[in-house]
Amino acid sequence: MIGASYLQLNKVRDACANYLLQRIHPQNALGFRHFAESLGCSTLADSAEKYIESYFHEVSQHEEYLNLSLNQVKDMLSKNDLRVESEEQVFEACMRWVKHDIERRKEHLPELLSLVRLPLLTPLYITDRVRNEEQIRYSIQCRDLVDEALTFHLIPERRALIQSFRTEPRVSDIKGYIYVVGGLNRHGDSLSTVEYYDPKLDKWTMAPPMTMMRSRLGVAVLKSKLYAFGGYNGKDRLSSVEVYDAIRREWSMVTPMICKRSALGATALGDIIYVCGGYDGVTSLNSVERYHPSTNSWCSLAPMNKSRSAGAVIACQGYIYALGGHDGLSIFDSVERYNPATNTWTEAPPMLTRRCRLGVAMLGGKLYACGGYDGSSFLQTVEMFDPNTNKWQYVAPMNAQRSRVALTANMGKLWAVGGYDGISNLVTVEVYDPKADKWTYAADMIAHEGGVGLGVISIP
Repeated sequence: MIGASYLQLNKVRDACANYLLQRIHPQNALGFRHFAESLGCSTLADSAEKYIESYFHEVSQHEEYLNLSLNQVKDMLSKNDLRVESEEQVFEACMRWVKHDIERRKEHLPELLSLVRLPLLTPLYITDRVRNEEQIRYSIQCRDLVDEALTFHLIPERRALIQSFRTEPRVSDIKGYIYVVGGLNRHGDSLSTVEYYDPKLDKWTMAPPMTMMRSRLGVAVLKSKLYAFGGYNGKDRLSSVEVYDAIRREWSMVTPMICKRSALGATALGDIIYVCGGYDGVTSLNSVERYHPSTNSWCSLAPMNKSRSAGAVIACQGYIYALGGHDGLSIFDSVERYNPATNTWTEAPPMLTRRCRLGVAMLGGKLYACGGYDGSSFLQTVEMFDPNTNKWQYVAPMNAQRSRVALTANMGKLWAVGGYDGISNLVTVEVYDPKADKWTYAADMIAHEGGVGLGVISIP
């Protein structure tokens, strides 16, 4: 790539850039950006920058981030486009960088803390976590910032006096619409129907239908576009893929998958979408494919260690996790994770309960698995995996048993949508508040029942 840039062989340079983008990871993203900038390769630099913004929390865990200069960290913390689940992640990243070389960096803490949007933190977190940091307690400037944040919460009448960028949510904190696509009606027929939920209004609204009926499909959202993969149309398992543009309010077809799949898992990581496992009408699958929206092309990857139909797939800290499912004979509690940098799958700690037809989502840096079927019971239990401790633990169960449940994160909460309770398909929706460890009901769906695909499209 260096030679191609020097000789101005732009097509060769761009091909090298695409090759590197397929191997980007939170551990190397900052290095890729620096390398691209040094060569004047704006395409690679811009893509790396978007990746860093999208996975800031994961990037900030690695050595490259800790070795950034003061100005580089200031530039990062000041970005409005950081995709964080809460401002807590920005505060922790700030402190992590300072503590990496505390004697040299502590003098810069007031300057960095001023870029953290402290008023967006909860009063409890400010009191118990922020105010108790030793370096903050001993700095007048830092204490002033903490006082400003507490005043914002405790004296609402004064909020108008302290309006600044620190009181404005970052882009990723703005709510998104929850889209439900395909699935089944009460008679068990596959649907092409689409509806979306506005959390602010607690209301469902119809959206344009897909071009074909799909149940047991895979769904992933990338760059505010929702992709629907495969599924079952009532007759055949599908390899076709279509994408919804929420701005244009229209569906369009893209290149089909290599294999036809229903009951598959799909997730986005960086600028790439991964689909794993499923059922092709004959057997459960362990095969894995990767879709590049930029080139509208697919390629096969290393297969999973197990064939997983009706499992779940989620991106977590730069890896792809595949959870549960069944192979036609056994239902699994096992979990494995894929490293895009090495194209390998390794075992991860198993769940506390075996589950197929489960829902999974990431919230607050933790991985949640809910509902499903264990071979004898329809489940309402929920468990949480902390990738930092590598351990699972139970959290509050849902109010209803939900197999074929769809789960997503939005506005700092989890949303469990639809499913099957052993008697009937469900139109109900439950919302989990991790701070209260409690599930409550939201508005019922208006056009769907069980087995839906689910994704959140951010509101500009």
